[in-house]
Amino acid sequence: MSLHGDYDSQNIFAQIIRGDAPCYKLYEDDDVLAFLDVFPQSLGHTLVIPKRSAARNILEVDTEALAKVMAVVQKLTRVIVEELEPAGVQIAQFNGAPAGQTVFHIHLHIVPRYAGQGLGVHATQKADPAELEQLQARLLKRLEG
Repeated sequence: MSLHGDYDSQNIFAQIIRGDAPCYKLYEDDDVLAFLDVFPQSLGHTLVIPKRSAARNILEVDTEALAKVMAVVQKLTRVIVEELEPAGVQIAQFNGAPAGQTVFHIHLHIVPRYAGQGLGVHATQKADPAELEQLQARLLKRLEG
C-alpha cells in the first residue's frame, strides 16, 4: 500500500476504537487509545492511536491529534520503563507498506528493548492472552499508583 489512498474504516484499529474488536487497554481518553500489541516485539510492546482521526499515516494526521498521541506516548513510556526496567525503549512510527506499516491507521509503537534482544520490527508470534492480561494488570496498577 502506498502513502496515499483512502482510509479503510474496517481496519483493526478502527474496529478496536468502535468496540467491535477487543484489546488489552492501558489508557483511554476522548482522543487517544493505548493498548498492548498482541504480536509484541518484546514484553510491554504498546500501541498508541488517535481515536478521532481517520488518518492512515503521519502525512494525514492533524497536528493537534498527533500532539495528544505523543503526550500519551511519553506518559506510558515512563510507566513501562518504571515497571519493566528495559535496557532501552524504542518509539517507532511507520508510514506506508515499504516502510513497514501493516495497519493503515496512524499509530505509534512503544517497544521496550532488553539486553541481548534483536531489533526486529515485526513479530510473528501472537502473545499468550493470559500473559497479556497479567501484564495489562501490572501496568494499569502502576498507572493508577
